[in-house]
Amino acid sequence: MVLEIIGGQDGRIKICREHFSRDSEKRTKKNELKPWKIKGWVIPPEQSSEFVANMERVLDVYKRPLDKDYPVVCMDESPKQLIEEAQLPIGMKPGREARVDYEYIRNGVVNIFMANEPLKGKRFVEVTEFKTRKEWAMFIKEIADVIYPNSKRITLVMDNYNTHGASALYETFRPEEAKRLWDRFEFVYTPKHGSWLNMA
Repeated sequence: MVLEIIGGQDGRIKICREHFSRDSEKRTKKNELKPWKIKGWVIPPEQSSEFVANMERVLDVYKRPLDKDYPVVCMDESPKQLIEEAQLPIGMKPGREARVDYEYIRNGVVNIFMANEPLKGKRFVEVTEFKTRKEWAMFIKEIADVIYPNSKRITLVMDNYNTHGASALYETFRPEEAKRLWDRFEFVYTPKHGSWLNMA
């Protein structure tokens, strides 16, 4: 129903009512936008040649065919909060959902490294206590020596963090070991504001 207030010629106010059924074309359409929901999005800078150049490089790497001697691997990391239930949850019963108290005990944070080879559908995960250059270098060594020991060169797509660089290898290992590991990799960095290009 729509109400419209109209001023009459005699100075009195008239109220017009317009009725329509639920299936009428005049029915107001449910708003598909939900203003309380906000979608996080990283918007790349406009007309940035650096962004486009790095994006094109990553996309070219993804076009490479599957090759066991030269695998393309994507690597990323994420902190994960460790929580413990403050109250024991109540299990699900017929006709009732499980119930979990919103209160929890915080037990610190760990870092999760993940590497995946998109063309093979393989994933590798390692949990570390910290997110430092040393932990990253140790994960890189594991990729080279344990996961891909027979590959000639590993293309590693990753975000451009300050911990993701050859210098971290030299800080963690002896120079000859750092050089050996560095020579096993081709580092490809996603552009700034373009970490969504990383398949990991």
